[in-house]
Amino acid sequence: MKFSSSLLFAGFVYYADDVLSAPSPNPKTAWVRQSRPRKAASSVGKRWLNGTTAQPVVGSCSDTYYTQVLAPKSNVWGGLTDVEAASVTRWLFAQSEFNLTVSDEAGEWDNTILLVELMHPNKTDVLNYLDNAGPVPDRYAHVVLDHRACEEPYYEDILVGPIDPSGVKNGTTRWEPLEYPYTRKTAGRVRNLDADADDTLYSQWIYKISATISDITLDLWGGTALGLDNDTLSIWGIDPLWQDDGRVVRWDTFWSNTVDNFDAQTLLPLGLYFRSDVTGRDPCQWKLEGWYYNGVFYETTEAFRSAYYTPGFAKLGANVEGNWARTDQFGPVLPQDNAHPPASITPSGARFAVDAESKWIQWMDFSFYVGYQRDTGLSLWDIRYKGERVLYELGLQEALAHYAGQDPIQSGTSYLDSYYGFGPYAFELVKGYDCPAYATYLNTSFYVSETTHTHLNSLCLFEYTADYPLQRHSTSDYVAVTKNTYFTIRSVSTVGNYDYMFSYSFYMDGSINVEVRASGYIQSAYFANNEEYGYKIHDNLSGSMHDHVLNFKADFDIKGINNTVAVVNQVSVSTTYPWSNGKARNTMKLEKSYIETENQSRLFWGANSATQYSVINKDAVNKYGEYRGYRISPSLGAIHLTVEDSSNLVNAARWANHDIQVTKHHDTEPRAAHAYNNQDVHNPPINFDAFFNGENLTQTDLVLWLNLGMHHIPHTGDLPNTVFSTAHAGLSFSPLNYLDGDPSRQTVNQVRIDYGGGNVSAIKTFGQDEGSCAVEYTPVEVDLWDYKGDVVVRKFPFDPNDPYYETDAIV
Repeated sequence: MKFSSSLLFAGFVYYADDVLSAPSPNPKTAWVRQSRPRKAASSVGKRWLNGTTAQPVVGSCSDTYYTQVLAPKSNVWGGLTDVEAASVTRWLFAQSEFNLTVSDEAGEWDNTILLVELMHPNKTDVLNYLDNAGPVPDRYAHVVLDHRACEEPYYEDILVGPIDPSGVKNGTTRWEPLEYPYTRKTAGRVRNLDADADDTLYSQWIYKISATISDITLDLWGGTALGLDNDTLSIWGIDPLWQDDGRVVRWDTFWSNTVDNFDAQTLLPLGLYFRSDVTGRDPCQWKLEGWYYNGVFYETTEAFRSAYYTPGFAKLGANVEGNWARTDQFGPVLPQDNAHPPASITPSGARFAVDAESKWIQWMDFSFYVGYQRDTGLSLWDIRYKGERVLYELGLQEALAHYAGQDPIQSGTSYLDSYYGFGPYAFELVKGYDCPAYATYLNTSFYVSETTHTHLNSLCLFEYTADYPLQRHSTSDYVAVTKNTYFTIRSVSTVGNYDYMFSYSFYMDGSINVEVRASGYIQSAYFANNEEYGYKIHDNLSGSMHDHVLNFKADFDIKGINNTVAVVNQVSVSTTYPWSNGKARNTMKLEKSYIETENQSRLFWGANSATQYSVINKDAVNKYGEYRGYRISPSLGAIHLTVEDSSNLVNAARWANHDIQVTKHHDTEPRAAHAYNNQDVHNPPINFDAFFNGENLTQTDLVLWLNLGMHHIPHTGDLPNTVFSTAHAGLSFSPLNYLDGDPSRQTVNQVRIDYGGGNVSAIKTFGQDEGSCAVEYTPVEVDLWDYKGDVVVRKFPFDPNDPYYETDAIV
């Protein structure tokens, strides 16, 4: 029988090793470097084992990094076990209709498995389990197959199940196309524009084109790009490929190779571009369509060559690596910088509790489950405050980097980063730098291309006391101050040239913050004719203007699932009062309204920050008659895409056009984007516009889709790397009439000092001094010699005793 509607789930996508290892210089194309097999550490492969191995730098009152507890329920979003994933893989190979080849043995004309991952169950089924003592939702696997054994290759999403802890259920497990989460219903299929391996693309096309002008590249830059070991140049280009009138077109350009281990190639463009029509899989049918150099387009190689050797032709300079492009320390050491900087410590050990098996975390009055997916990395589920759910789901949906410039590479580049994935590139965190040295570091694990991958120490959990108090007040008789201590869960994903840091923080006042920061190497532009698109930042280099827009899903459940979005505007008015003698007074007041339907629900932040949006429950009032809710506020960088109706993306990123968008929850709309939206931008698997069909939004289950980001115009300070301090965006969710008062009054981490006449008469510490201990601190760096950075992998057939290390990277 067919799967019933009650068995619909949310889906995610992973890439296979053969895709990850594709040898291409494109900074958004992955490769894998394998090291010699070695004996694994005891924590290898264990999901969520506490990975903290460095010796603590403080003397602590506690011998544990966190309190071990049991979650109230199973984590239904926590992922497949190794046994489950391996069992599904074996079952798939037994299905002859798929004609599968093991990934390690597959060529570009073979079918392979890209992903085996847990299919997130429907919210309706989960709430029945969490809130109504219903059954645990059945477990299904989301599988992505790469069908390349055909002239028109495609990816296929399928659903496999049910499965149980022992794996496939003999006689009952089955598969069917997975299409319900997508707005385009095509049996879960989307075309694959990258089916031909890079060795074919480069050897049969790109390097042959480069060879036709090798005399010019030698004359201009003293090098060639021919696919040889002594190449000093590389070639790569736009993403996504242009998709117009049934044709597939790519633009490529030349870049200087780096001369050492620094990852600086995106700073070394050379300013020569060529266009190719690469429609279909037969390189004999592909066409070179022209060259572009210094503001002039040449339709043929002959026309470019003729112009180049014409007297007076302007030959522009090259970008060459130097210390300006390297991240090591250089220049005079800053005054007193050799002394140890300030350090934060946790004298009583961790003040939070973790169920490592269920991936459940509890800090103060907050608790939540953790999920982890290939597309989006870290996500939080069933977030509760004081025992009541406030958010069912909170997590990244997609990240867009949309460039602009006078040249076709910058103008044609609009990365949709879930195509590469945030999960596979969330590497080991550096203790004492990415997170405090005392943080708890945990592993993450996933199953791709018949292998289990474990990222060591790739999540961190920690408390931190901010450099400003949460509350203070002074009078002539006393001063009262409360420490601002908060809890953070964090991961960092290096997607190509950019490092994205994601932090979810929880505060004593009941607030929840979402923050993203960006660092790493910019993708730069060649300087010629680019004045309208960026600053000149080095000898022959221009910053390439671009927008980072990152979409987050926030599924609020305030005092139940039926909620409403309230809007409060502060407006300037001129009005009279009974006491104003008939004279108008210029003042301001509140205008209150509600978002009633999806026709009104695609919103922008108001001018002068005068608009407040909140999620409230009209059926839940406080003792003063006000609706209880949570307010949504931008802390910095809540933006939308500057480009209107993007020529690059067409319908693939419609979520990026507003600041806040609200829809009615449907189990069939779990994601705002699909990892393969860039493969068919005109008719993508998920067109976010299709979510909006005028549904009523009053007291119903709501989902907010929120955009964060940065309008990035790189300047000289972005060399060699963009810094986290300026490339920063955040949102805050804070209680609004939700409680009867400030809940941070419950913390004992506050003080009241009574004084008068120049003397202190009393100091009230509210019990925080009880059970304290002395701290012995030696200002030394954390021992970083245990850092591995690699991914621990177990191959198919699954053998838990046969792991090895490999390093994943996109550049």
